[in-house]
Amino acid sequence: MNKSLRLLLGLGSWLLTVAITLVGLSALTFFIGRVLPIDPVLSIVGEKAPPEVYLRVFLELGLDKPVWVQFWEYMGKTLSGDFGTSFATNRPVLTDLINFFPATLELSTIGLLIGVVLGVPMGVASAYWHEKWPDHVIRVIGLVGYSVPIFWLGLVGLFVFYYLLDWVAGPGQLDVFFVGVVDRWTGMILIDSALQGEWEIFWNAVSHMTLPALLLGYYSLAYISRMTRSVMLDQLSREYVLTARLKGASEFTVVVGHALRNAAIPLVTVIALSYGGLLEGSVLVETIFSWPGIGNYIYSSLFAADMNAVLGGTLLVGVVFVFLNMLSDVLYRVLDPRSREFAK
Repeated sequence: MNKSLRLLLGLGSWLLTVAITLVGLSALTFFIGRVLPIDPVLSIVGEKAPPEVYLRVFLELGLDKPVWVQFWEYMGKTLSGDFGTSFATNRPVLTDLINFFPATLELSTIGLLIGVVLGVPMGVASAYWHEKWPDHVIRVIGLVGYSVPIFWLGLVGLFVFYYLLDWVAGPGQLDVFFVGVVDRWTGMILIDSALQGEWEIFWNAVSHMTLPALLLGYYSLAYISRMTRSVMLDQLSREYVLTARLKGASEFTVVVGHALRNAAIPLVTVIALSYGGLLEGSVLVETIFSWPGIGNYIYSSLFAADMNAVLGGTLLVGVVFVFLNMLSDVLYRVLDPRSREFAK
């Protein structure tokens, strides 16, 4: 089998897997939405609407058809780029996703950077001082990040750092009198305000973003430090580490230059999955801090029985996960020559 044919077969297999994953995700979300004890028609017309109005909207939504027919029609529209209209915002769902996703992307990216910059060194230190006091302290920090509910940490953080100490700004992306001043070029308030020279708005956005970003960063740090520790313990027990030490290499060279360099290969996947987890798991954080992102949008839409918006947001998260998995796989092959040799 020549290389081109093998590449085409691999690409076809990947596309088939992606398609099955997204269809399965859509079907699961769609059918769960149909069995929820929430009437989407009442969410639109209100409880006091006359029966004839209720029936007209019921028929317009196609709720009189079998569920599988409704799903088939929805998927047909989705493939053409039509995610329907949000009942809550009265705008196309695709437009809402484009408007809300950049805020989530910005917040999650900063949270991931915090998690990587702090989590990887903490994991390395924990593995190097295995079963000593630095290891125990770092493991406790990670355990708290894993065990304590993120919404509880958010509420405590607001109470302490916003209400009592007044160190950071409160919920929202900006103070009310700054909203709408900066033009939406990228949808990311820090980038847009910096590009337009609105530094007062920039620092106001930083103040609003500090607490939720640190919260997501702590959540990411707990996962990344734990996985880094596990991978580094395996690498530090390898024979090449002993050989390097016997040759007189410094501890910094052994740990960072050799062990961490080899550990970076599996850590790529860990970081990619952590990023996807932040994008998906930002629902509670965005709700607590009234952050205008995709998580808050899905949460509000779910309670409003706005299933078009819920399905659109869920599909977007699924696409992001697939993309991150693909990116981590590509980086894995770039960093590890053995995987390229195996593919041949």
